[in-house]
Amino acid sequence: MILMYGSQRDYDAMSGDAADHPELSPQDFAPMHEFMRAFGEDLERSGEFVETRGLAAPVHTRRVGVKDGVAVVTDGPYAETQEVLAGYWIVECESFDRATEIAARLAKCPAPEQIAANSYADVRPVEEFRGEPVI
Repeated sequence: MILMYGSQRDYDAMSGDAADHPELSPQDFAPMHEFMRAFGEDLERSGEFVETRGLAAPVHTRRVGVKDGVAVVTDGPYAETQEVLAGYWIVECESFDRATEIAARLAKCPAPEQIAANSYADVRPVEEFRGEPVI
């Protein structure tokens, strides 16, 4: 799984609500969206693509925790959070190194500078469990 991270400020900039950055227009994001479309098509052609999803802005997040044995639900966004999960790709490929090579291609995404400065990707193997579910 390739997990793409950004920041709440990135979502604010994309929606025109960034107080501390210049407003970005849809044209500012067009090269980034084109890159992501081509990235996905390349993965489909190689047969390594399984799934991808972008996630809604952090303001639409609910965090569920536990306090004194009781579920506690908090609506986002979270001021203490500097980074947020922006989306993911599931790829099926020959090795962890190959998945890392795929994720490294994301560094070439032509995102606006303030977006690129906060973006990174994690690569994590997806565990396959058979039999009893692990809880």
